[in-house]
Order: sequence, then C-alpha cells, then structure tokens
Amino acid sequence: MTPATVVFALAFYAAFAVLALGVAYRIYGYARVPAPLKIPTTPAPTTRAGGALRLAREVVHFESLFKANLWLWACGWLFHAGLALVLARHLRYFTEPVWSWVAFIGPFGIYAGFAMVAGLGGLWVRRVFVPRVRYISTPSDHLMIALLVAIGLSGLAMKFVAHTDVVAVKAFFLGLMTFRWQPLPPDALLYVHLGLVAALMIVFPYSKLLHAPGIFFSPSRNQADDPRERRHLAAWAARLDPKP
Repeated sequence: MTPATVVFALAFYAAFAVLALGVAYRIYGYARVPAPLKIPTTPAPTTRAGGALRLAREVVHFESLFKANLWLWACGWLFHAGLALVLARHLRYFTEPVWSWVAFIGPFGIYAGFAMVAGLGGLWVRRVFVPRVRYISTPSDHLMIALLVAIGLSGLAMKFVAHTDVVAVKAFFLGLMTFRWQPLPPDALLYVHLGLVAALMIVFPYSKLLHAPGIFFSPSRNQADDPRERRHLAAWAARLDPKP
C-alpha cells in the first residue's frame, strides 16, 4: 500500500465524516429555527401543494432569479446544471455494475464540466467587475469560486490533457466503501483533484454553499399565502397560546 493511498483514504474518511455530520447538524439547526410570521414572497400560492410546487420550481429552475436578473440566472443555472450532471456521472466510480441511467448520461456529464466552469467564470466576473457586488464580496466568496473552478479544471484536464487510470480510481473508491483499500494510481494531477474535492467536502458545511439544503427551510419560499384561512403560529408561540 503506497503512502498516497493511505493519506487519501484517511482524508476521504475524515472529509466524509465532516460533510455528513456538519450538514446534518446545520439542517437540524435550520429545522429548529421558528418562523414567527407568515412571510411568503408575493405573489405566492395559497395552498400547501402550491407552495411545494413553487419550491420545486425554485430548486430546478431558479424561478425568482430568472425574473430578477437574466445574466445572473444564466450563469448560476449553467453552473448548477453542469455540476448536477458531473456529480451524477461520477456515480460510476461508486457503483458496480454501473446503473443504466448513469451510463446513459456519461457522455453528457463529460461536457457538463465545461458548462460548470463557464458558469463559475461568469459568476466570478460579476463579483470582480460589478461595483455593488464587489463591495459586498468577501475573500471567502472568491476562495469558494476558485476552489470550484480548480476542481472543474483539474477534472477536465484528466479527461482531455493527461489521462489517469480510471479503473484503478474506481477500485480505490469501491475499496473505501467496503474497507478493502486498493492502491491509488500514481498521478500528480489526480492527487490535486482529489485533494481539492476533500477540501470542498470539509468546508461545505461551514460555507455559503450550504444554501443547497437551506433553501428548503426558507419561509419566503415554502410558505403558502393563506394568513386569512389558517392561523400561523411558531412552535414556541403555540405553547404559550394554544388556542386554534
């Protein structure tokens, strides 16, 4: 077993633990925060089913962003759609045999990497050249984008510039899942890519990237506009005033 195999195996175990426990803790915190007011952004649906559909449109289509800023929507949607396809394609490294739908989207997932990087580039240009956005941007905002861009570019480089042994990479990750470690191929570019991915997994629960699960807890998006039909009480208020 090579030192690199041991280092990356331990790194990914640690990164996965931080990611899973960190995200679970943050979601638990989101779920416990009371929503004392009925504050859906209007115009809003008046039924709970309509609220769920609105939230689904927001997650899939970025509906409010589409109405607010087409340039920002295009870059954001391109990045997120590309990332979703890239992540789905990477499931082939964790499944044996590879699921049929994962094999089907494989060719699309390759070029989705370009879409992901292009969308990130547009978002980064906005943070640098739009004065009001540059004013509120922090170093962490730029570092997060830089990290994601570096992950995308290093992954594309392994596909189109310097190929790595993907069979050995798959064996390594399947070995991690079954606690039967397999050697990682000696490839500097692969080490860079995996190191960046592990770093992203570790910082994800403590960064602005956590808006991914956070949107499901946004009262301005998940609430129905029914204050006349249904009295809204937060849990702590209901204990103080149990009247219906």
